[in-house]
Amino acid sequence: MTDCLAIPGQVEADSLPSQSLAETLEFLIYLPPCYEEHDSQHYPVLYLIHGQTYTNDQWVRLGAPATADRLIAAGDAPPFIIVMPYDPSWKQPTEYGFAEALTEELIPYVDAHYRTIASRQQRAVGGLSRGAGWAIHLGLTRPDLFGAFGAHSPVVFWTDGLHLAEWLKAIPPALLPRIYLDIGEDDHELQTALDLEGILNQQNIPHEWHLYPGFHEEAYWQAHVEEYLRWYTDGW
Repeated sequence: MTDCLAIPGQVEADSLPSQSLAETLEFLIYLPPCYEEHDSQHYPVLYLIHGQTYTNDQWVRLGAPATADRLIAAGDAPPFIIVMPYDPSWKQPTEYGFAEALTEELIPYVDAHYRTIASRQQRAVGGLSRGAGWAIHLGLTRPDLFGAFGAHSPVVFWTDGLHLAEWLKAIPPALLPRIYLDIGEDDHELQTALDLEGILNQQNIPHEWHLYPGFHEEAYWQAHVEEYLRWYTDGW
């Protein structure tokens, strides 16, 4: 084992001015073990979006960086970067510019300031609850940027609902992302996830689907963080 693999990766706070938002776009970024020592290495990037009423430290509290450290050290996942942007709004995608800020400002900034592999095949997006709604929105409208998306206990934006089928049909086969959906059996948003899974089945879109025991809560997400990260990194 390389000695630096025994040292946990670092979670740092960063921000950038945004033309698409009324405020600065803040984010946390996880840099994997050995990032400083292996200064010529470039990394895949996973964008993880928090749920409504939470902040961008939610994925940290649920153990995503610590789980990434463990998987990387064990050789069960390649080293990768995690970017966790902060979305303070309750608005729909049609009402403000978070999607534009992430795709047109945050991704170019991260690719310019950190050692990423700047390709869709090495970039994924995922989220919890409202953040899963963002992952669906971004994964289906910007397949040129994301090679995979994961929606964990998804809340689909009501402004997106009528467009999901047409967005899927519009994606060229070569750009079809890997898709992961999961939700708890007692989740109040269960029908939303079932509807989306039904659309995927109707169009014969390959995807991974899990219906687990559990509710719409952090205990459910925390129990599945390792599974989520293994799925994202399997694509790399």
